[in-house]
Amino acid sequence: MTYLERDGHRIHFHAAGSAAGALPLLLSHGYGASAAMWEANLPALAADRVVLTWDMRGHGASGSPADQAEYSEAATVADMAALLDSQGIDRAVIGGLSLGGYMSLAFWLEHPERVAALVLCDTGPGYRSDTARDQWNDRAAATAGRFERDGLAALSGSPETQAAGHGSALGLARAARGMLAQRDARVITALPGIDVPVLVVVGDRDEPFLGAADYMAAKIPGAAQAVIPDAGHASNIDQPAAFDQAVRAFLEQL
Repeated sequence: MTYLERDGHRIHFHAAGSAAGALPLLLSHGYGASAAMWEANLPALAADRVVLTWDMRGHGASGSPADQAEYSEAATVADMAALLDSQGIDRAVIGGLSLGGYMSLAFWLEHPERVAALVLCDTGPGYRSDTARDQWNDRAAATAGRFERDGLAALSGSPETQAAGHGSALGLARAARGMLAQRDARVITALPGIDVPVLVVVGDRDEPFLGAADYMAAKIPGAAQAVIPDAGHASNIDQPAAFDQAVRAFLEQL
């Protein structure tokens, strides 16, 4: 395993492929998952470029700090920048699924000069409404409570979580409170200002995120959208060939 030291704990990451002139790709996983969710996609996506996958704080083989304050959107974005720095990458395609997609948008907001393009998979841009955001945060807090009460038995049965290899249920609880929860409308209000190529991917059975995908595709100037047939929330796992084809076609146009 390969690790990056961050704030006194380790961030696990994996670099696949080799530099061949193509833009590198950084992929971030969803909440409750890990870098393992991308393994089946790496042969296709890393065939002609470097692809970085990683475990967020509290997930997979990365560290699980005891301090709740170390889990935040800002810390996640800083970890992503540090990963790029560790590989000597100034600018990359930034992508992710679910929480990883949201963090990719947050990364663009913080470091637009480092983003060549965005790949947003089965994700959403947050909420304008305080009421809707509060409802989301209530669900995040309930998720944290289940991990605190039931340990890793609280993991969902979704495919992206099954091979995650988590070391700490308390890390996942803290990640829910600090990273899954949202604080403001900065990301969603910034969508019309995104000035890099964007691919929005969603499984046609991912009902909670179909509307969000349509919204992002409409609000982001020039965004392309790919709907993956017979796929749920983990569209890259449910239909890897169709997912890889859509993402590769987008990357090849850059």
